[in-house]
Amino acid sequence: MNFFDSLAGIVQHWGTIPWNLWLMYAVMWIIGGTLIFLAIKKEMEPSLLLPMGFGTILVNIPLSGAIDETDGAIRILYDAGIANELFPLLLFIGIGAMIDFGPLLSNPKLMLFGAAAQFGIFFTFSMATLLRFPIADAASIAIIGAADGPTSIFVANTLHSQFTGAIIVAAYSYMALVPIIQPPVIRLLTTKKERMIHMKYTAASISKRTRILFPIFVTLIAGIVSPKAVALVGFLMFGNLLRECGVLDSLSETAQNALANIITIFLGITVAFNMQAEKFLRWQTLMILGLGLVAFIFDTAGGVLFAKLLNVFLPKGKKINPMIGAAGISAFPMSSRVVHKMALHEDKQNFILMQATGVNVSGQIASVLAGGIILNFFNV
Repeated sequence: MNFFDSLAGIVQHWGTIPWNLWLMYAVMWIIGGTLIFLAIKKEMEPSLLLPMGFGTILVNIPLSGAIDETDGAIRILYDAGIANELFPLLLFIGIGAMIDFGPLLSNPKLMLFGAAAQFGIFFTFSMATLLRFPIADAASIAIIGAADGPTSIFVANTLHSQFTGAIIVAAYSYMALVPIIQPPVIRLLTTKKERMIHMKYTAASISKRTRILFPIFVTLIAGIVSPKAVALVGFLMFGNLLRECGVLDSLSETAQNALANIITIFLGITVAFNMQAEKFLRWQTLMILGLGLVAFIFDTAGGVLFAKLLNVFLPKGKKINPMIGAAGISAFPMSSRVVHKMALHEDKQNFILMQATGVNVSGQIASVLAGGIILNFFNV
């Protein structure tokens, strides 16, 4: 068959594609282009939204070789790294190597705020169930509230959700929108006086032994409390152990840079496999995007309200700035920066970055544990 015969065959096949499917393809091209625009122009999670956007265009071209059933590149990558949850887990090694748990270890009670800020996950699960989503899909949708893309991918794939594409887009999009979503919620729930509360930060000296033992003990405790979370927590803590051990600096740097960047590229373009028009353009997608927003809002509210509750029992002079509760979501370090900027806006001398960072890293652990709890209940 020569080139012209092949081209004629392709054109003939295109003619058999119904107009409504062409319209769906066009919508997905626009969605892909929008993701690329947000990544480049608005700098919203560019390392993920750009490959996701381009991948969305690739998989929605008729007869696309990228998703061919036998040797399509994106299909091969999906089977090798997403279907078996390998890419999200490897990415956790890089994330763990980037995190400094020092602020949390200096003030361990900050872990409470990370736990409180997961309220949105379980509230959203209830709402998704009421909207008649199947249990596995409702649980997968709820984990959007973890504000943790890799955890969302891991849980959705493990539970075999039919809405994985929409869940991933919602998770990463809302992570990028943290500076837009969180401030109005925080202002609504706090007074100016509360936002101006100063908090003393005493940088405790954390021994190297403590820093090394922390990821080991967290993994052991997580394994006992939530066995399904062992892979998630374990890879995250292994990355942190590389950082803190002091004898594997080259591996720590590789995990933070080369490994994290390579996996991010593969992950971003591969998740687009779930964004084929027939799978993505359903009314449930809009509902999932709405539920994801609800999850983020209630996560933020849960952390802030928990801090306000604690203030009822704390003496004057030891009050907590309730804004740090909002940093309990896993969007690290965006959320802690948002909270710190809001504090500075109210009072140029109000520095709460370290407290917010401690809460933020505790949210990273809490969100992974929440994902494990979801899997313990529904991965049967």
